[in-house]
Amino acid sequence: MFLLYVSQMTGAGQLVLRNCALDRGGRRLFSGLSLTLDAGEAALVTGPNGAGKSSLTRMIAGLLPVAEGQMSVKGRLALSNESLALDASETLGDALAYWAGLDGHGFEAVNAALEMLAIPHLAPVPVRMLSTGQRKRASLARVLASGAEIWLLDEPANGLDKASIPLLEAAMATHRAAGGIVVAVSHQPLALPGAQAVRIGA
Repeated sequence: MFLLYVSQMTGAGQLVLRNCALDRGGRRLFSGLSLTLDAGEAALVTGPNGAGKSSLTRMIAGLLPVAEGQMSVKGRLALSNESLALDASETLGDALAYWAGLDGHGFEAVNAALEMLAIPHLAPVPVRMLSTGQRKRASLARVLASGAEIWLLDEPANGLDKASIPLLEAAMATHRAAGGIVVAVSHQPLALPGAQAVRIGA
């Protein structure tokens, strides 16, 4: 196994997987997975429940080890999954600003993310008071405000109402147009023009 991970901002991002395998709980979830994404490109990951789609995003994020193969990541990563990772006792604006600050950004990035997802009015609301759909958009706003080149989005449309999905799709398109990379796991249709199809499992 060989893993190269570059955590600092390096300009245009790149993600390369070569014949990668992943094990969890003593079981091999997938093997022989190869994928190359350069600036502006995307991948849409599909497959049955339990096949390892979410685990793939965690592997790319460095939270799970690559069992076999090679993975190379150029640029910073931001992951949105079932874990909101925001302080429930803080207002949404302050909670997002904390993470944006760690990424070297300020309230301007947070405000832009909230505007893009049509939730600027939620900035003063405590995170613990957010509804399911609002929590999902808050998780996505954390990714938008990060400035990361590579977005890892695990079921990003879950919990979103019909009016919010176009906002998500517009955010992904804007990110790609600026040279960003998107890896999206979804059982729902998403507008990701030209995305590489990655099927995990049967």
